[in-house]
Amino acid sequence: MKKLLIACGFLVFGVTASMAQADAITKYFDKYLNDESFSVVYISPKMFDLVSKLDVDDMDQDTKDVLKDLKGLRILTKNSDGQKYYQEAMNILNTKEYETLMTVRDGDSNVRFWVKEDPANSNRINELLLLVGGEDFALISFIGNIDLKKISKLSDKMDVKGMEHLEDLDKKQKND
Repeated sequence: MKKLLIACGFLVFGVTASMAQADAITKYFDKYLNDESFSVVYISPKMFDLVSKLDVDDMDQDTKDVLKDLKGLRILTKNSDGQKYYQEAMNILNTKEYETLMTVRDGDSNVRFWVKEDPANSNRINELLLLVGGEDFALISFIGNIDLKKISKLSDKMDVKGMEHLEDLDKKQKND
């Protein structure tokens, strides 16, 4: 019985910590949601579900595969003061819950990729978080069953500031 209580305690702690991180990301997005100097994109799980069921002839199979596995997407960008917002996000986000996938620093520009693996299957990624700071700022969070090879190709299809950094994921995987 004591072992069961301890196991339940760890489960509750893990869920609470995970929710706290999700809350930190949500709060950061919500903080700038109505600030017109930011560009904000939020795509709900329902929207991804609806799009995956559409029969769209001009959408390639890779894009369809990525979209059917995504459950949410949040994008927050700003065309100025990128380093300021990058530092603010770094102070708020608990990156210890994520595994660093890649870090790039070039001059005053910083790009960081983190992933959160599925606790039940380490080969599956539940979240991809991208943070960019420099002249511009971008925070992008993908949630779902994520295939890094497929999602890196999505950057060509979307004209959203910050998404071009997803191409770096494909380059990294080719070098590994």
